[in-house]
Amino acid sequence: MTGSTGGATAETGGQVEHQVDVVRRFNRSYTQRVGALEDSFLGTGMPLGTARLLFEIGTEPGTTRDLRARLGLDSGYLSRLLRRLESDGLVAVVPDDEDRRRRRVDLTAAGRRAWDDLERRSVDRARDLVAPLTDRQRARLAAALAEADLLVRAATVSLERVDPASDLARRAVAAYVAELDERFPGGFDPGPSPAPGERDAEDARLAPPSGAFVVATSDGEPVACGGVRTLPDGEADDSAGGVGEIKRMWVHPGWRGAGLGSRLLRHLEGVSRDLGHREVRLDTNGTLTEAVAMYERAGYRRIARYNDNPYAERFFAKRLG
Repeated sequence: MTGSTGGATAETGGQVEHQVDVVRRFNRSYTQRVGALEDSFLGTGMPLGTARLLFEIGTEPGTTRDLRARLGLDSGYLSRLLRRLESDGLVAVVPDDEDRRRRRVDLTAAGRRAWDDLERRSVDRARDLVAPLTDRQRARLAAALAEADLLVRAATVSLERVDPASDLARRAVAAYVAELDERFPGGFDPGPSPAPGERDAEDARLAPPSGAFVVATSDGEPVACGGVRTLPDGEADDSAGGVGEIKRMWVHPGWRGAGLGSRLLRHLEGVSRDLGHREVRLDTNGTLTEAVAMYERAGYRRIARYNDNPYAERFFAKRLG
């Protein structure tokens, strides 16, 4: 038995090392072929970092804070890149009309021409890369890269605890509510919305010290969320030794199938443990079949109804080790 387990462990370790080698080989090959190693990216006269920032500004202008969030850059590096683009006359950095404490970045006329040239060169390079392939090979490549992009983004997405009344949390919950309203046969009514910056009763229960709310972001945008709260005595079985409940769990439809939902669920279970819970519960609607399947795969067991949520049809619990 011991020898068998050791062999399985060694085999798993060997698979991981092989997978790491594949990723590293792809990185080396791809960065060379797309021109990332050149001082002048695609012959534009700009290194990759500067060209990438120019592309982002031209695609979606915003504040410096927006750009930092979308690109994952620290403020010092972003400032250096912006100074170069400013000195070249490609961008204008001005106070934001909505909040004078923030700085807004937009392309100048020269910057728009440079952006158009960068876009043309990028398209040409991509076409050159796929030109030698057959139609079937191009289809395989496109499918493989789409899958790789989704998995890499899911693996690197940021999970962070936020105030449930924050703008980021509000945006995530609004997307969650909109999807439930679309998928439930009779729609979904979450009740009155609190004013900006204010907490409703549910927000208060999802805030410390008795709760927590987590948002997953990618490029500064919420792509998943979920909260944990301590169940009140009337809803919890005291023998469980502290019971938590997962609420408002949502994953953007475009991110499903990449494991982000399972990762978020494990994270929320860890948050529940941190709050002192020995058991965590949740409820869901029967129409959310993918969610039901995920909970069952994660070891949740069916239990009797424990609340009066009119939209809930399935109830689950899991003991936390």
